Amino acid sequence: MEAISVLSVNLHVETKLIRLKAVCTHNKSHNTGSAPKDRKQYGSFKKADNSKDCKSIIPSLSKKGLPHIANELVPRLQAEGFLLDKSTLTALMLYYANNGFFTQADALWHEIINSAYNLDIRVVSDLIDAYIGAGLFHEANRIVHQISIRHPRLQHQIYVHTISCFGKIGELELMDDTLKEMVSKGFPVDSSIGNAYIVYYSHFGSITMMENAFKRLKSSRFLIEKDGIRAVAEAYIRDKKFHNLGEFLRDVGLGRRNAGNLLWNLLLLSYAANFKMKSLQREFLNMVEAGFDPDLTTFNIRAVAFSKMSLFWDLHLSVEHMNHNGIFPDLVTYGCVVDAYLDRRLGRNLDFALRKMNVNDSPIMLTDPIMFEVLGKGDFHSSSEALLGFNMQKTWSYKKLIAIYLKKKYRSNQVFWNY
Repeated sequence: MEAISVLSVNLHVETKLIRLKAVCTHNKSHNTGSAPKDRKQYGSFKKADNSKDCKSIIPSLSKKGLPHIANELVPRLQAEGFLLDKSTLTALMLYYANNGFFTQADALWHEIINSAYNLDIRVVSDLIDAYIGAGLFHEANRIVHQISIRHPRLQHQIYVHTISCFGKIGELELMDDTLKEMVSKGFPVDSSIGNAYIVYYSHFGSITMMENAFKRLKSSRFLIEKDGIRAVAEAYIRDKKFHNLGEFLRDVGLGRRNAGNLLWNLLLLSYAANFKMKSLQREFLNMVEAGFDPDLTTFNIRAVAFSKMSLFWDLHLSVEHMNHNGIFPDLVTYGCVVDAYLDRRLGRNLDFALRKMNVNDSPIMLTDPIMFEVLGKGDFHSSSEALLGFNMQKTWSYKKLIAIYLKKKYRSNQVFWNY
């Protein structure tokens, strides 16, 4: 099969070369001018046909997974009298780099960087991505330095892109070095870079490193954005530092409107994690008094805490509050009610508990997933998700899910008592 594939690709290349040669011969046969005129006319043909056909061959080789044929393609094209233009060279360079042929890619890069071509930022970014993805960090930095010398108009964008690349793979030291070099060239650190720093240190650094990055952002008078807030919160949650999470949220400022309810929800979550119910209720009231409207995640954080603590009256009041605010419950809300009653062996009262909830609605899941990192998923929630994922063609309702879940619980109890 591999031999057939190679033959088919070779045949495709041969066909392209024959067609290119025929067109070129046709152009030459109709040109009777001087040598400079020939060169000028060939140049217009090269842009119209040659580069288009060359670039169409290169991706087709990549899709076939036969990079070695590209090594034969360039010499054969040049032997046929074709001059590779900028677009073909860059396409071939990226093709080499993405397939691990860095020696060939580097040779083409030197040809491009030392020519009069106007480089495209996308091409340079893709090349750096390939080198960093292969762990060739020194070579990536070399490309950045060459750009700063030969194409200074692109260096700020390239610095920012390289900082992001190093950050995404957790190379924090290289990220810092690149940032310092960028600043030494006179380029500013803007809000997007500062917030990206917070995210990368939250994912790959220690808590202390993350907190220092946040202090640097504050000293620069930039506001931390929602992605940064969420990343810091996830780091504190990962280390179960819920008190530190609360202090961080107050430091950011709970009154910020551009973060929506994220700050308040995270604060409520920090109290729900340790089931500090009085503090949870107090901060919920503070949230409402501050002019923030509770959303579905806000209510579900409280509902999960009430369910786990078997606070049935508070759970019912929370559901009524949701109805009053026009917020529809999701799978998490139903799970809180079902699990609370079944855990206390009050399954017969479940119809009464669900009387103000429309059990004929189709199941939805709109709760912020960060809640599950702290409070986990209830048994009904997990079982229903597995059922919905297993049979996606069927039309489901909460009523059907609850009926199946009750049968499952009944059978498990029967098996338990038989033993």
